[in-house]
Amino acid sequence: MLDKIQTLINTVNEAVGRSVAWLVTAMVIITFLIVVMRYGFNFGSIAVQESVVYFHAIVFMLAIAYTYKHNAHVRVDIFYASFSDSRKAWVDFLGTLFLLVPFCIYLIASSWEYANNSWKLLEGSREAGGLPLVFILKTLVPLMPALLLLQAIATMCRCLQIFTAKK
Repeated sequence: MLDKIQTLINTVNEAVGRSVAWLVTAMVIITFLIVVMRYGFNFGSIAVQESVVYFHAIVFMLAIAYTYKHNAHVRVDIFYASFSDSRKAWVDFLGTLFLLVPFCIYLIASSWEYANNSWKLLEGSREAGGLPLVFILKTLVPLMPALLLLQAIATMCRCLQIFTAKK
């Protein structure tokens, strides 16, 4: 059962992470086009400039769980690197349970109304000619901890499997 839950969550976050990775290429291309349009043709577009900000937010907010899944986040591992797999599992399990899970729940709870109000208004850019999609951007605020919470559950399932395999 734990294996199925872990596999499902890992599959979701893997798909999300790989999907948003393509936006990095789009950001580079659009940024290049913004520079060429501005300095080469003396033409600018607020909407195109805002799209880079949107892509940037999407990449960072939605790839956090993917990064955590691959253990590619910043870790100060003065002691952790020398721990046995069992001890690492304990550190991961307790850190996830007592630090990451409450943090994710708090972020979801505190940002839900923020995103919901933006959807009620279908909030758009304050800039003339900007993108009318601020409500989608604000949806990333509760979506990021939701994906991270799912990955935290998968991490705890993996740790529980390590604990039970040792016995």
